[in-house]
Amino acid sequence: MGSDGTKFLRTGLTADVAEVSSVISSAVLTIRSRGRNAPHFTALTGPRSGEGRCDRFLHWIGGVRHLSPRDRPRERLERLGATSLGDNELLAVILGSGTSDMDSLAMANAILETVGGVHGLIKATLDDLCRVQGVGVARAAQMLAALEFGRRTLLKTPPVKLRLSTPKDVALHLLPEFGARAVEQFGIVLVDARHQLLRTRILSVGTVDRSVVHPRDVFREAVSARATGIVLFHNHPSGDPAPSADDMALTKRMVEAGELMGIEVVDHLILTETRYLSFRELGRLR
Repeated sequence: MGSDGTKFLRTGLTADVAEVSSVISSAVLTIRSRGRNAPHFTALTGPRSGEGRCDRFLHWIGGVRHLSPRDRPRERLERLGATSLGDNELLAVILGSGTSDMDSLAMANAILETVGGVHGLIKATLDDLCRVQGVGVARAAQMLAALEFGRRTLLKTPPVKLRLSTPKDVALHLLPEFGARAVEQFGIVLVDARHQLLRTRILSVGTVDRSVVHPRDVFREAVSARATGIVLFHNHPSGDPAPSADDMALTKRMVEAGELMGIEVVDHLILTETRYLSFRELGRLR
């Protein structure tokens, strides 16, 4: 394109530099005074023939299409976390996408302006949201569902976590489900700093030895759950909870790995149908 034919292509808007300049000028806020009344702001849209172009331009400058990819709401959330986003950016992520004339961020701006910000959005109805250009029943329902989901997280009391302070507490938690298994299984109980249960996972089914159970699998689960402690456990279908040489070697290996990871191996329990053996109670965690 030559200097006399330079074009700007944004959201369907194609215009000469001079025309774009005219649209920008007609979109600025000006102060107008009426007699003794205080000045007030009026948004000028220019001549009637340019209103559509002006509106589309305003949607563009308030949207994501002019932003670099790393500064768009979803990408900023990935890099910096949800708390770093503004109200309009969070709403844009919930919307996911916009329309051919208005991207998600511009639509979020229009919604918040229409309903009166975040607090207005909480009170908005399906019909209120559907009055915004580009918002249909599906988008409106999506926003209302997200708001209700957030509200319920504030209203509902989190369940009380089971506290596993002693080997017996852990055994009572595990025996009903794993003590009578016909096949040997190895698993972990993950706990927080107060020895409250986070989750229980089976990691191996079959013969439990050093070649089958690897520390990386154990501690990957612990890191994922943000656990500060691990209780190892496995069952003996034979009914005899006495530890084998492999059981002793496996325990030692896990304790050493835990010291390197900064995650304590609290105990290792061997389960049978009605009994258990605790390495901690026997003083064999080292």
